[in-house]
Amino acid sequence: MMRFPAFLFLWMVAPAQPLETDLFKAGEQGYVTYRIPGLLAHGKTVLAYAEARRDGFGDWADIDVVLRRSTDGGRTWEPMRVLADSGTDTVNNPVAIPGAKEREIHFLYCVNYARVFHIRSTDGGRSFGKPVEITGAFEGLRRAYDWNVIATGPGHGIRLRNGRLLVAVWLSTGGKRHRPSRVSTLYSDDDGKTWNTGDLVPDTLPNPSETYAVELKDGRVMLNIRSEAAEHRRAISVSNDGARRWSVPRFDTALLEPVCMAALIRHPGGGLLFSNPDTLDATYVDAAKTVNRDRKNLTVQWSVDDGATWTAKRVMEPGLSGYSDLAATSDGTILCLFERGGLEKNIFRTSRLSLARFSLDWVKSAAAKK
Repeated sequence: MMRFPAFLFLWMVAPAQPLETDLFKAGEQGYVTYRIPGLLAHGKTVLAYAEARRDGFGDWADIDVVLRRSTDGGRTWEPMRVLADSGTDTVNNPVAIPGAKEREIHFLYCVNYARVFHIRSTDGGRSFGKPVEITGAFEGLRRAYDWNVIATGPGHGIRLRNGRLLVAVWLSTGGKRHRPSRVSTLYSDDDGKTWNTGDLVPDTLPNPSETYAVELKDGRVMLNIRSEAAEHRRAISVSNDGARRWSVPRFDTALLEPVCMAALIRHPGGGLLFSNPDTLDATYVDAAKTVNRDRKNLTVQWSVDDGATWTAKRVMEPGLSGYSDLAATSDGTILCLFERGGLEKNIFRTSRLSLARFSLDWVKSAAAKK
């Protein structure tokens, strides 16, 4: 019987390493940087989108929303195009949501953190209809919280099994400081014709903001929340319907929080995938002056029990890496679009948005190294 060396056998069975492509690069096509990545895989279509910042690196620059589209699972991509441009205004926090039909995609974005718009595609993101302003959906929250900043997502929204379109949102009364803040959800029960806001999540976290929603196996909705809590852990809140009676947030002790956006999806295989900079190092920040920690060591984690435990984790990018979004194609291939590198070693001046394609086995194979 032919025998193979042990190292060769391991090479033959080892999951393939991620394939990476830079989709958006700082300085290209007239934009100084690209930030705030979003991903959606729906049917045969994958959309990758971001904020394209034309005249500055900050959140209040002249910002457009740009989009690239793939029809082969993220292997190849159509050229970048501008999806939303409001002159020199800030167009921010883009969010795509899967529709009821394979080629139907809903898309939300904000203008100047004050107005929210909805557009819809019926051809897999090849084209979108005219924007419809839905800012009025947030007016009902003013009685409880007199906001002057609205921000959807960012990242992606979800479609629940009952057909509800849902995206997490955050609001602030602090203007350009974006603090203090609260978290809620925005939803539609009629395929995007009308929109409503849910309850505010109980006010127990300091400055909660960018949040992801996922539907649990029992039909409840779980929010995974960024905050500036001293515990430096992601916070969790749950609702029966994704809108009302959110539970008091608790900390997930397994998920570190360097104060950065994170991503969360349900994989076709049934489990949950989570990504964020998995570190509390303070090499690039002054820990004595800020609650923020480094944005590096972007890591993907896997759970088979709706986030009760995380049984595998894999580092994708040990260097500077910040915001990310996750998607999974129908064949189970995982995609991650993430902020990578920093001009002058400043992660807030992101050098590129990179897309990684990899298998669930590649993540699971790191379980013994957790």
